[in-house]
Amino acid sequence: MANKLVAAFLVCIVVAAALNIRTAEAAIDEKFKSCFNTCESECKAEGNGSTTCEIRCDNECSAKEIADKLNIKLP
Repeated sequence: MANKLVAAFLVCIVVAAALNIRTAEAAIDEKFKSCFNTCESECKAEGNGSTTCEIRCDNECSAKEIADKLNIKLP
């Protein structure tokens, strides 16, 4: 009986952790999309081409995303 209770408790912990990770990933994805869309709009307004803006914004926003995941402050 005690083994089943411990097993059920561990399953609950794993499920709760998995749900928490998915929520965090969704928030980070939204941050990346927001960053990318803003950056791309500003880049195109400067007169740059689509390919140049895509590469530049992908690099900048990916760096910000990774920094967020690792809790690093970028300048």
